[in-house]
Amino acid sequence: MGREEEELVEERTMATTMEISIKDLSKKLEEFAKARDWEKYHSPRNLLLAMVGEVGELSEIFQWRGEVDKGLPNWEESDKEHLGEELSDVLLYLIRLADICGIDLGDAASKKIVKNAIKYPPKLSA
Repeated sequence: MGREEEELVEERTMATTMEISIKDLSKKLEEFAKARDWEKYHSPRNLLLAMVGEVGELSEIFQWRGEVDKGLPNWEESDKEHLGEELSDVLLYLIRLADICGIDLGDAASKKIVKNAIKYPPKLSA
């Protein structure tokens, strides 16, 4: 196992024992792109289109299943693993897109939750 593979295994182990912030993921994605000289391809348009493609792959997982129960109790572990991979692809492209556009995604999401709480108060949702 090479040095880079060892670092990836160590990062995966750490990720399972601690929470990772959006900023941490953003930094890792930036380093990943730089190491491969992919930054020239990471325009907002290209990242958005890549993310949409990943959303399509995510949709395929649910396409013929009908409604599914919370927690996916009747799913095979391999199906859940595949779902996690596709969800991760969407998340990672979203984080990279926000970063390239200069948007602090954590801050924007927090502000949006506050706006939604005002727009949709509990008493109007019941």
